[in-house]
Amino acid sequence: VEETLKRMSIDHRAGHFPTQLSGGQQQRVAIARAVVINPMLILADEPTGNLDSRNGQDVMELLLELNRQGTTIVMVTHSRHDASYAHRIINLFDGQIVTEVQSESLLR
Repeated sequence: VEETLKRMSIDHRAGHFPTQLSGGQQQRVAIARAVVINPMLILADEPTGNLDSRNGQDVMELLLELNRQGTTIVMVTHSRHDASYAHRIINLFDGQIVTEVQSESLLR
């Protein structure tokens, strides 16, 4: 747990309650909670939505590393940048698939 909190740059707030954390800190704690158990599947809804660019990059790199280690990541995002990390991108409009793109390797 400590290693994961450190990786998310939140270890200095480990003893704080959720109400004592900013929105971005709460989001990083939620991601740390999700990955600390080494899940086979992570469902991520806007995983970088409340984060600055540096912390957002750290989260995306963590998800990329987990995916390379075998964890399936299903991510919903409006960010083209975050989507560029994916093996497969499905664009929806009004609940319908409008495009689907698969790549052999990750863009990053």
